[in-house]
Amino acid sequence: MAPKRHRSRKAIYSARSDGLLLIASAIWGFAFVAQRLGMEHMGPFAFNGIRFMMGALTLLPLIIWRSRKKIVSIQQGRSKLLILGGLLAGALVFLGASFQQVGLMTTGAGNAGFITGLYVVLVPIFGLVLGQRTNPQTGAGALLAFAGLYLLSFTDSMTMSTGDIMVFIGTVFWAIQILTIGWLSPKLDTIKLAFYEFLFCSVFSLAVALLFETNTWAGISGGMWPLVYGGVFSVGIAYTLQVVVQKKTKASHGAIIMSLEAVFALIGGILFLNESLSFRGAVGCCLMLAGMIISGLWAGNRKRKKEI
Repeated sequence: MAPKRHRSRKAIYSARSDGLLLIASAIWGFAFVAQRLGMEHMGPFAFNGIRFMMGALTLLPLIIWRSRKKIVSIQQGRSKLLILGGLLAGALVFLGASFQQVGLMTTGAGNAGFITGLYVVLVPIFGLVLGQRTNPQTGAGALLAFAGLYLLSFTDSMTMSTGDIMVFIGTVFWAIQILTIGWLSPKLDTIKLAFYEFLFCSVFSLAVALLFETNTWAGISGGMWPLVYGGVFSVGIAYTLQVVVQKKTKASHGAIIMSLEAVFALIGGILFLNESLSFRGAVGCCLMLAGMIISGLWAGNRKRKKEI
């Protein structure tokens, strides 16, 4: 009876974790709409800088409450690792978000969502470099995903739009960030790690905005609602859910669920930005989604076989 009860609790925890990641994926997907709308009022680096600062500030009440209740998981002597880990993760988020945001200036929310979702394919591929085992499913998923990318983004003259290229470069950094969080989160207080990650990303973004952009208070005020959604919901809530849930979830398994943000991005682009998708693009999206799921399944399957 004890093993069955243990498996039952584990199944409940797994279902809850998957549900939280699905919510995060929906928030991220619709955030592509907010990101495009926000740039009607300000530059991409100012938008990212402000929204990630909002995300960091969103966590402060939770950090204070956890401190008063003495709910602290960070071990003694790891404060330095926390700062360095936040700096590293923040730098990766800055690079991923910057390329993505600049790319959104010339590509649609749906395109950006599916191209960003390719991090699901890149995570296990990059994991090979770190010595993580894989199987043929990873290669099959990669082939499907990149075939879909060709149909979605490449023209008949074998060229890819600047916006799609920028978003794809950002995707490389998102994949590295997922692996980094998967390595750091079991060692550190996840909420504080998220706070420093957002804070450092904000500082980097605002520094670039001050140096290279011209923004006004009127523009920032005009884009307040996209900023609130992009900061409080997309950064403060969704990224924190990712950090917390990944503490006990394999990076590739979590990436399968998070890849659904591409579907939500496409829906958001059609509903709120009047974007459309050609038949060729729709086939490309289907292939990419199939590749994302297949590429990530190997981790979940391998884990289930060990438990049986």
